Amino acid sequence: MHDDLMAKAHAWLAEDPDQETRDELAKLIEAGDVDELSARFGGTLQFGTAGLRGELGAGPMRMNRSVVIRAAAGLAAYLKQNGHTGGLVVIGYDARHKSADFARDTAAVMTGAGLRAAVLPRPLPTPVLAYAIRHLGAVAGVEVTASHNPPRDNGYKVYLGDGSQIVPPADAGIAAEIDAIASLNDVPRPESGWQTLDDAVLDAYLARTDAVLAEGSPRTARTVYTAMHGVGKDVLLAAFARAGFPKPVLVAEQADPDPDFPTVAFPNPEEPGAMDLAFAQARTADPDLIIANDPDADRCAVAVKDGAEWRMLRGDEVGALLGAHLVRRGATGVFAESIVSSSLLGRIAGKAGLPYEETLTGFKWIARVDGLRYGYEEALGYCVDPEGVRDKDGITAALLITELASGLKEEGRTLLDLLDDLAVEHGLHATDQLSVRVQDLSLIADAMRRLREQPPTELAGLAITGAEDLTRGSEKLPPTDGLRYTLDGARVIVRPSGTEPKLKCYLEVVVPVADHAALPAARARATDLLTAIKRDLSAAAGI
Repeated sequence: MHDDLMAKAHAWLAEDPDQETRDELAKLIEAGDVDELSARFGGTLQFGTAGLRGELGAGPMRMNRSVVIRAAAGLAAYLKQNGHTGGLVVIGYDARHKSADFARDTAAVMTGAGLRAAVLPRPLPTPVLAYAIRHLGAVAGVEVTASHNPPRDNGYKVYLGDGSQIVPPADAGIAAEIDAIASLNDVPRPESGWQTLDDAVLDAYLARTDAVLAEGSPRTARTVYTAMHGVGKDVLLAAFARAGFPKPVLVAEQADPDPDFPTVAFPNPEEPGAMDLAFAQARTADPDLIIANDPDADRCAVAVKDGAEWRMLRGDEVGALLGAHLVRRGATGVFAESIVSSSLLGRIAGKAGLPYEETLTGFKWIARVDGLRYGYEEALGYCVDPEGVRDKDGITAALLITELASGLKEEGRTLLDLLDDLAVEHGLHATDQLSVRVQDLSLIADAMRRLREQPPTELAGLAITGAEDLTRGSEKLPPTDGLRYTLDGARVIVRPSGTEPKLKCYLEVVVPVADHAALPAARARATDLLTAIKRDLSAAAGI
């Protein structure tokens, strides 16, 4: 075993084009660090529907230039096999460690394979790349980003020519081509031959952002904005300036790109503490709302003043607000969301006589809905301009929620007032999540198996009226590892995370509300039910 491991490590070292990871690996070999070498050479990072994502470092189980060159070569081979020889591949990247190197390597590999490659001019939001694919008529796009993962991670997200992220079977097809690459020496990587784009693509994207707003709508809401140390600031400020909104007050400590994300433990607006600096800034600036992007600016978080304190709106609350706003503006087309998001959007669409679809988790599915007008996912992802960007877009979502807040402000109302109205009209839809992070992935498999073998018959005293094993698939949904329970007045979905070592349980309760006076009691009831469902579900799953 030891000899085999050392042979693998030496073979990898001989091919590694990056001095930094070569030095790192040479030290591990010299020290004979079997544990660390085993962790890095115990397999390969799996290329799936999220592309690649992992910790930076040397070896096939980490993100590094060798792994990225193989991924790019596999993608190039897949594209050529599918009749796209000579086609254009657009490449974008964020401001994380190694992102620019990975983007350049990808451009070199595509060029060497006989495809045309174009790289965005600098670190830019992921939605600009998603837009560029269709705008430039590309056959594929690559975004180098790990979104809101910890600082030591990076990732590689692949889109095909429709501008949506890959779904099966494309992921397996690309993975097979990656596996077929014997040696990096077989992958031609010229020093030049690709194009570095100028700002024309970004200007075209910004020109399109105007289209998400209604002509002549109020533009008075004042915002505090944080880019969470990512790449959103310049593009968001430009979009807000074009739209004529007041200039957002920046959270200065988090405004500029910094791959070390020094002020946050996790650069994700949903994580505890991530919004603390924005709340502090809001207490001074007294805006109408706080807007946050995650580091690659495809997600948008919104916080509002609730009494004396600021609080983050849940993704489901923003999802419903944007849906209601679009209905009020006379939008037509399909409203869609993932199965783990609140069913309130379906009620809003139904009442407006609009078609509504549910998809599996992830924008790779939401973006593929025929006739899509608006799609969202509870994890702070919103697609408000599907013709421009077939993915979540934290810039256009920020514009739309600020337009809504401006219109309400003119009426002397707030986003919270509109949420109250929606609760009275459709019932109070309260959502929560039970999320368990594990070191040992077998714990997730054990929990799923336990729930399948001994399914609960009730949660929080509510009878389970339907239990679906989502691995079976249905007419509407392809198979996926998950369980869905329908209860009398509630819904629960349990699934392993696709991007992190977590078991995620998505809970929703719906409490009927007679009028505005009944809201406090309904909220208290919803909180009690969610707490009890969490408790009973934890017990049933053995977590």
